[in-house]
Amino acid sequence: MTGQFTVGPSNATIADHTHRVFELDNRTQLRFRDVRRFGSVEMYPSETAALANLGEKLGPEPFDIPGGPFAVQVMKSKRTVKAILLDQSVVAGVGNIYADEVLFLTGIHPQRLGTSLTTTECDHLRTGIETIITRAIASRGSTIRDYVGGSGLRGGFQNEFAVYGRTGEACPTCAGEIERVVIGGRSSHFCPACQPMGRKGK
Repeated sequence: MTGQFTVGPSNATIADHTHRVFELDNRTQLRFRDVRRFGSVEMYPSETAALANLGEKLGPEPFDIPGGPFAVQVMKSKRTVKAILLDQSVVAGVGNIYADEVLFLTGIHPQRLGTSLTTTECDHLRTGIETIITRAIASRGSTIRDYVGGSGLRGGFQNEFAVYGRTGEACPTCAGEIERVVIGGRSSHFCPACQPMGRKGK
């Protein structure tokens, strides 16, 4: 959404709010710019130490979610499915935008509890995560404010949003009105017709 993590020549002007600059072996610089100060940097003595620490905090990557264990973890949770998707210890890398898009793709209401999902729905959720993340990567992510990727280019996935940030607009599937609720302090966008509370997901 925001911030910039870019690689470029070391003689380029350093932009305001650039909080970290790393010198690379090829005489370029990796720069971390964070206007809103949402990010942080941690240094580790080795790759092994970094992976060990992250492994305690992060769940599997979106492309490595184990089907059976994922379903068990979701179905035993009394939290909303939206909160489950945002929990980085369940799946790493799914943020608010992509959680909304995944839930729309799979027809699951964001306020449904994990305990209400079936094994089949959990499998759809797992493949839906992979589908949305794949599409987002192909579009270089989502630029809502000032985000650019490592090449300095803005993202394009914001042009493909089905529900996120589209409160009051027409659903691309049924033309019904997209609604917004707040779950755990985060905005959640959904189509009540395509993602009803009382019906199983797609």
